[in-house]
Amino acid sequence: MSLVLASASPRRRELLQQLSFLNQDFSFTSLAADIDETIQPGEGAAAFVARLAQEKALAGYELTAQESAVVIGSDTIVVLAEEVLGKPKDSEDAKRMLASLSGNQHQVMTAVAVTDGKQTQHVVVTTLVTFSQLSSADIAAYVATKEPMDKAGAYGIQGLGGSFVARIEGSYSAVVGLPLVETRQLLAEFAIL
Repeated sequence: MSLVLASASPRRRELLQQLSFLNQDFSFTSLAADIDETIQPGEGAAAFVARLAQEKALAGYELTAQESAVVIGSDTIVVLAEEVLGKPKDSEDAKRMLASLSGNQHQVMTAVAVTDGKQTQHVVVTTLVTFSQLSSADIAAYVATKEPMDKAGAYGIQGLGGSFVARIEGSYSAVVGLPLVETRQLLAEFAIL
């Protein structure tokens, strides 16, 4: 049985690799699964991120062309007052997102889905993140680093953006992009760990 991570994210690969200490034979490959990430009308944030993770896992399974593959899909979104903050379109959009997060608490929802082509299991993990108060100079300096440009909510907690996070309540690894406890539990259901 081969394990595949349907993600091009280096952060997700690093996190998944952390589980290798549980099994010396643990290994995986990764591939990018391209899906439409448009939120559907009336779709709630948790349902949206769960759908994306499941679609990535299933798309990854189709790409592997291996019947014995088990595929992991994952997606992370930032939610502030019911608004889903995706990846910024440009620098101005990143500045707008960071200004809205400044001094406020928001939710980071990460869904992970695992499929073997016959069954698909998933879980959504929600973590509360509180940002410190940011000045316009803080925001401009951070956006100038380009780090926010490929991150949901325009920040990465594991990078420079972590300096803005005053507090988290929940899973740090989920905020980075892959909830380790829940991923381990799902993989155990598929007899991977």
